[in-house]
Amino acid sequence: MITIKPFVFNGFMVNTYLLFDETREAIIVDAACSDEREEEHLENFLETNSLKLVHNINTHCHIDHILGNAFIEDRYGIRPEYHPANEPFLLRAKELGASYGYTLSRIPDPGSFLHDGEMIRWGGSSLKVIYTPGHADGSCSLYNQEQGFVLTGDVLFRDSIGRTDFPTGDFDLLMKSIREKLFTLPDDTVIYPGHGPETEIGYEKRNNPFIM
Repeated sequence: MITIKPFVFNGFMVNTYLLFDETREAIIVDAACSDEREEEHLENFLETNSLKLVHNINTHCHIDHILGNAFIEDRYGIRPEYHPANEPFLLRAKELGASYGYTLSRIPDPGSFLHDGEMIRWGGSSLKVIYTPGHADGSCSLYNQEQGFVLTGDVLFRDSIGRTDFPTGDFDLLMKSIREKLFTLPDDTVIYPGHGPETEIGYEKRNNPFIM
């Protein structure tokens, strides 16, 4: 059974998720730790719980979600994995980070690319990659059918949706991703978003004021 441990990192209040099971293998989703205190918090949790980190997954590569990638590679030898359409965001990541007061020592090369429909496997667990662009090219959601949850990055939040005014944002495409990729999941599917509290698919179908 997968245990999900959330952390809230950096000034953008990004939800970083650590997922692990009884094998003690773990994956990190959106490693957003941005300073030594946040890095130590993550590292201490891994050590205290005897967890072996085996994947570093980015739902998308906006600057606030990738601030910890270099630390994860330096400390654990694990390169990030993301959809190939994210690569243009990484070309300006250092410059953009500096504009928000964050210094990125370097941008790690990808360990591999994620593609729609593939399975991310670790220990005895897995997540299905669902390509959900609209907030940004390359945005992916990560679904586990057995336990009924989905990590949506910045695509869908409680009572809100991802912004579409950034480069490659597209409102119509975002609506298509939400309606055709996420709202087809069971209503009791728990949503773990990139920012803010958890919610459920059924709740967002009934209550989200931005869904058109």
